[in-house]
Amino acid sequence: MTRKIGIIGVGHVGSTVAHYLVANGFTDELVLIDTNTKKVEADALDFREAMPNLPFHTEIIVNDYGALRDADIIISALGNIRLNDQANEDRFVELPFNSENVKQVAARIRDVGFNGIIIAITNPVDVITQIYQQVTGLPQKHVLGTGTLLDSARMKRAVSERLKLDPRAVSGYNLGEHGNSQFTAWSTVYALDQPLTKLAPARGLDLAELDSEARRGGFAVFKGKGYTSYGVATAAVRLALAIMSDAHLVLPISNFRSEYQVYLSYPVMVGRDGVLQDNTLQLTKQELEQLQHSADFIKSNVAKYLG
Repeated sequence: MTRKIGIIGVGHVGSTVAHYLVANGFTDELVLIDTNTKKVEADALDFREAMPNLPFHTEIIVNDYGALRDADIIISALGNIRLNDQANEDRFVELPFNSENVKQVAARIRDVGFNGIIIAITNPVDVITQIYQQVTGLPQKHVLGTGTLLDSARMKRAVSERLKLDPRAVSGYNLGEHGNSQFTAWSTVYALDQPLTKLAPARGLDLAELDSEARRGGFAVFKGKGYTSYGVATAAVRLALAIMSDAHLVLPISNFRSEYQVYLSYPVMVGRDGVLQDNTLQLTKQELEQLQHSADFIKSNVAKYLG
């Protein structure tokens, strides 16, 4: 069976996602769509010229929405990163521009008869994911955002560096908005097979500092090189592979939460049919309040742009 992925928006993030997929042979056909025709055609040529030195072949298709009809997954990476130049560490500065573009793109996806799964990277990802779902009319379980899969990785990186561990030895989640109202659910975080809340005092860890580092990690990268790419691209590909391989993997991604009536990040089991099963966490009272606050913040912005 042919594996087919589309990427809409081939800037810093989209092209990084595309390279990861092509270099590792993760898809047989790759559809690249971008309004900058010269750039996307150059990327396609660049990938074709890389293939003689790769052990895989990937068919590259450029700027053809019709080719998305039978894609397994569409990854939305469109946006205008320059809008963040003067931003006060706020991903919502991109919403007016991105929401209008996403509505147009989502309508085209709907009109070609796409019936696969959408993964949104575009910021602010929770609101954008909801726009994609409402405009395309796809089932909620088939429209997902990378959400705090990236922020959870940033938390694990920060914790692991303090403890001198491989970050994969740290487990746990950041929840809520992929933005300023997110938080680390410390009740879920373990390292060295111990709850971090118990380990932290003995190791001199400041949990508030680590939480801030995870939340602000993207802006630290942005200030250094003018954009982020590797971390979020890797999160998107991990999610895409979990879907395509029907992995039944539990990931903290942006998904529709019926209890809050909004998209936000909370761990769910993911596979070929998108969200397969919820994963109930035993959060503390404070964490539940933080999650409610994040949900309310996202909902207020959804209302502005979707009514």
